[in-house]
Amino acid sequence: MIILEEYILKTNSDGSTITVRDVQQVLLQMLKDIDAVCRKHDIPYYLSGGSCLGAVRHQGFIPWDDDADICMMYDDYKRFLKAVNDLPDCYYVQCFDTHKEYNVLIPAMKIRLKGTYVEEYNFLLKNRCKDGDGLFIDVFIADYVSEKRWKDVLWRIVQLVLLPFIVLFENLHLNPLPLKKLFVWNARHYGRINKKKGSKLIGYDLCWCFDLIKDPVVYPYEDVYPITYVPFEDTELPIPNTPKSLLDAEVSVHHMSYPPKDDQKPKHIKDIRL
Repeated sequence: MIILEEYILKTNSDGSTITVRDVQQVLLQMLKDIDAVCRKHDIPYYLSGGSCLGAVRHQGFIPWDDDADICMMYDDYKRFLKAVNDLPDCYYVQCFDTHKEYNVLIPAMKIRLKGTYVEEYNFLLKNRCKDGDGLFIDVFIADYVSEKRWKDVLWRIVQLVLLPFIVLFENLHLNPLPLKKLFVWNARHYGRINKKKGSKLIGYDLCWCFDLIKDPVVYPYEDVYPITYVPFEDTELPIPNTPKSLLDAEVSVHHMSYPPKDDQKPKHIKDIRL
């Protein structure tokens, strides 16, 4: 019998603990509920980042991973904004489309679970929405990217110029709404331009611009779609049809190798209540 290492996130006052595996079991049910809605409305999406790597390398969560990420094209995200109303009542949604105080520098949407609480280590981009800090699934937007590298760099530079000003005002507890609207408009306009030009490349939309200009998250559209369902824990969830391209860009070209032992630890959750 294989005994999995226990990654403790919190020890409560009564001596009980909350482990990464406890969180993963809750996230798994959340993923199942989101998947059911996406299937109902025929909205293609895929696991991204560490969640995709977990599906490929572990057929489930990475043992020490304490979050879950999904991604979808912007056109599908627009339909998803309406479809989330079909999620069970135990969920609530935060995004810039519904909350103008939402920070546009974080993933496009957070689907949160009522009755839970999570505090992230990221202190510069705190949740500004007042309706809760529940455990969440991150929803990223993918969009079309220019096949001309120099054009892509120029657009990313524009976003990187805006980024520190948004961070500054956010941390002064001021909502820089005009800057945020411009930031989002740039991302949408960039995607529309490249879609119209028939670009064969997609990647995280330009609202997610923390990746280095020299190494953006970009991969061929045909390596993602059509998506394919693969085993994930006790169910099946979707990943790109050729996940290597995504994982090479989002994680590492050595993504199938385990990281050093010191790096095998949860990185996102500072405090939690389930």
